[in-house]
Amino acid sequence: MFRPQPLLAAATAALVAVTLTTAAPGSAREPALQPEYTVTVDPAAPGVAISDSHYGVFFEDINYAADGGLYAELVRNRSFEFLPKDHASFNGMTAWAPSATDGGAGTATTVDDAHRLNDRNRAHLRLDLSNVGGGRYGVTNAGWNRGVALTAGARYDFSVWARTDSARGTPLSVTLHDAAGEPLATSLTVIVRGDTWTQYRGTLRAARTTDAARLSIRGAGTGTLRLDMVSLFPRDTFRGRPNGLRRDLAEKIAALRPGFVRFPGGCLVNTNSMAGYDAASNWERARSYQWKDTVGPVETRATNANFWGYNQSYGLGYFEYFQFAEDIGAMPLPVVPALVTGCGQNRATNDEALLRRHIQDTLDLIEFATGPATSTWGGLRASMGHPEPFRLTHLAVGNEENLPDAYFANFEKFRAAIKAAHPEITVIGNSGPDDQGATFDRLWELNRAAGVEMVDEHYYNSPAWFLQNNTRYDAYDRNGPKVFLGEYASQDNKLFNALAEASYMTGLERNADVVRMAAYAPLLANIDHVQWRPDLIWFDNDESWGSTSYQVQKLFMNNVGDRTVPSRVTGPTAGPTAITGAIGLSTWATSATYDDVRVTTPDGTVLFADDFAAGAGAWTPLANRGSWSVVDGAYVQSDTRAQDTLVKATDVTAGDYDLTLKARKNAGAEGFLIAFGVKDSGNFYWWNLGGWNNTQGAVEKATGGAKETLLAKPNTITTGTTYDIRIQVRGTRVTLLLDGQVWGSFTDDRVTRPFTQVVTRDEATGELIVKVVNAQDKPAVTRVDLGGLKVADTARATVISGDPGEANTRTAEPIQPVTSTLRGIGGDFVHTFPANSVTFLRIRTK
Repeated sequence: MFRPQPLLAAATAALVAVTLTTAAPGSAREPALQPEYTVTVDPAAPGVAISDSHYGVFFEDINYAADGGLYAELVRNRSFEFLPKDHASFNGMTAWAPSATDGGAGTATTVDDAHRLNDRNRAHLRLDLSNVGGGRYGVTNAGWNRGVALTAGARYDFSVWARTDSARGTPLSVTLHDAAGEPLATSLTVIVRGDTWTQYRGTLRAARTTDAARLSIRGAGTGTLRLDMVSLFPRDTFRGRPNGLRRDLAEKIAALRPGFVRFPGGCLVNTNSMAGYDAASNWERARSYQWKDTVGPVETRATNANFWGYNQSYGLGYFEYFQFAEDIGAMPLPVVPALVTGCGQNRATNDEALLRRHIQDTLDLIEFATGPATSTWGGLRASMGHPEPFRLTHLAVGNEENLPDAYFANFEKFRAAIKAAHPEITVIGNSGPDDQGATFDRLWELNRAAGVEMVDEHYYNSPAWFLQNNTRYDAYDRNGPKVFLGEYASQDNKLFNALAEASYMTGLERNADVVRMAAYAPLLANIDHVQWRPDLIWFDNDESWGSTSYQVQKLFMNNVGDRTVPSRVTGPTAGPTAITGAIGLSTWATSATYDDVRVTTPDGTVLFADDFAAGAGAWTPLANRGSWSVVDGAYVQSDTRAQDTLVKATDVTAGDYDLTLKARKNAGAEGFLIAFGVKDSGNFYWWNLGGWNNTQGAVEKATGGAKETLLAKPNTITTGTTYDIRIQVRGTRVTLLLDGQVWGSFTDDRVTRPFTQVVTRDEATGELIVKVVNAQDKPAVTRVDLGGLKVADTARATVISGDPGEANTRTAEPIQPVTSTLRGIGGDFVHTFPANSVTFLRIRTK
C-alpha cells in the first residue's frame, strides 16, 4: 500500500539521502554496501548534438484547456453561441440567467436574425425592457466552473457590443457581485446609443478576492436592447497582452522553457475536416479547427463545436498561439488537416477542390506567419499588432490518421506545394495513433520511401511499457526520417508514472540524433471538466498546480545540455516471465454470446472446460458492469451500453496452454474481448476484436490499470456470425487464431530497466549533467566513473523522490524537486540514489 508523504518529510529524506551517502572510494564515508550499478562515462567519445527544440509542449483544447483555462476571458458563452451541437445540455443562454433590480422587468432571449453582429457571430441577446421607475433588467453570467475569479485590488477590463432602439439611449449597468448580490467590485455604467452595433468599454476594480463572483449587465428604461460579445478580462494577463492568456497557467508553461509549441491539436485538426465552408453566409459548425476561422478581430471570429464535446470561442487563435510561442522563446509548430480524419472517424476526402483549398490555406498560413506586412496575409498579421514575421520553420500535416495510404497521398500533395513555395519549411508526416501495428508500419514505410524529413509518433502507454522501452530508438535508422514524438505519456499522474517517463526520457536524449523533438501530452486539464488523463498542468478557475510529471518534465527541460556524453550502465534488470493467470470474457458497448470455453495443455490435457450447461458458477465479475446471464446454454452479456464488462474464470498456472471458445456479436458498437493472463481488474492481456467502433483488432496489455497496445490491425466483426477463437500461449509467445487462420502473434519478452541514466554536457557552464532514474523501491548504490575527467569536488544535485503512489493535487503538492550541494565528488565516486527518484548531478569540469 502506498503511504502519503508530507512535503517536508519528503524533502528532508531526499536531502539526507543525497548529502550523507556520497563518497569517494576509500574515504572514511565510503558506503558499507558495494555498488550494485556502475555508470561509466567516456568523455573522449563523440556524443550527439541535442537541439534547442528537443523538448516542447503540445497544446490542444481538451479538458476545457482554452476557454475557461489558458485563454483569460472570464465570461462563459460571451457571444451567446452555445448550441446543442456543442453539447446536448447547451443553449444560447447557457451560463446566463435573467436578473433584475429595483422592480425591473423585461424578457431575455437569444436570437439569430438580421440584427446579428456579423455573419460569423450570428446569435446575440435581445432584451425587451419594460422597466418602471428606477428598475433595471438584464442578465447575470455565472462564469467558469464555480464563478468569476477576482483578486482584491486587481483591474478587470469590460467590453460589450450593443445597440438600442431607444431614442434617449439605454443606461447599462455592469456589476460584479456574489451569489447573494453583494457587490465585489466598483460598478460601471455606460450609455448605449443608437441602433447600430457599437463597442462599449470600461474598467472595474475588485474589492475582494473570490472564485465565485457573478457578472451582471442590466439595462434601464424601455425598448429593445441587443447585446453581444460580453467580455471581462483581467488586466493582469501574461505579458499584459490584450485578449491575452491567464498569467499563472502561461507562466507554468513558460517555466518549462519549451523549445517548441505544437498546436492546435490533436483530434481538433483532422476530425470533421471535410465539412463545407462558406464564409459569407453558410457557416457550418462542427468542423475541424482551421486557422482562418481564428484570426482577425475577436468579434468577427466564429465559435465552433469542439471535437471534445463543448463550444470553443476561437478567442485563442493562431495569432495568439504564434505570439505566445514568441513570448516564451519557443518555436511555433502548427498542425493542419490532411483531409483524412482520425480519432475514430476514418474517412478520406474525394473532393479535389476541397483538398486544393486546404493546401492553399496552408500556404496562406505560412504567409500569415512569415510574409511581409505588404502581403495579403502578412498584412493581416501586421494589422493585429505584429508587423515583423513570426519564426516558423516546421509545420505538420495531419494527426493520427488510420488510413495510411489515403493520408499519405494527400500528405505528398501538401508537401509538394509547401516545398515548391517554401523549401525552408520542414514538413512533418505522421505514423498514426500507436507505437506499433499495421498502420504504424505502413506509414513509416511510406515516409521513409518518400524521404520525409520528420515523422510524428504518438503513444500513451503503461508505466511498465516506458520502463521496458528505454532502448526503443537505439535501433532506428540514423539516415532515415527524424522522429518528432508529438504526444506521449504514462497512463496516470502518480510519481511512479513520472519516474517511468523520466526513465524513457534518458533514452530520448541518448538518441537525440534521431528523436529531434518530444512533447508530453495533454498539457492542461480543468479539474471540473476532465475528458482525458493524465495531464501535465491542472487548474480550476483561480488556482493551478503541476503534476508529478510536470516536475519531471521541468527538470529535464531546464537541464537539457548541448551534447550527450557517451555512457553506459551495468547492473541488474528484470527479465520476462511466462504469461499465466485467469482467463476472461468482456464486451465494450456490445452484446455478445460466448460458449464452449476450454483451456488445454499442448498435449490436449484439459485444464478447464465450460459449456454453461450447468450455469456460470465458475465465472466471477471483476467489475459491476454489464448484464451477464446464461441463455440457451451459452453465456450472454446483453447490455449494449455497458463498457469493460470483464468476468474471469480458472487460474492457469501452466506456462504453455491453449484457450479456445466460440463468440458471437449480437448487437452494439464493437465486437468482443477475450482476456488471458488475468491477475486482477488492472493487470491482464486481452484480444480486442472489432474495437474502436468495429474498425480495428488489437492485443492490449493492462498493467496497473494502464493499457498498452502490443499488436493492432484493421478488423471488423459481423453481427450474428459465430467465430472460433484460439489463443496459444507458449511462455511469453502468443499466437492468435481466428476461424482457424493465424490472425497475429507477439512475444512479450521485454526487459524492465528500473535504473537508467544519460549524461550530457552544458557548453555554456562547462558542466556535465549526470541524469539518473531509480524507479524501484530500494536505493541504488552506484559507482560513477567519469572516465578520467578532472572535475570540481562539489556538485549541485536536484532530486525528485517520494512515495511512488503519491500525486500532486489542488490541496497538496508533495512531489517537488529538492536541490543541495554534494561534496566528495571526483572522477570516480560512489553515490546512493534514493529509491523511487530522479537525480540530476551538475558537475563542473576543470
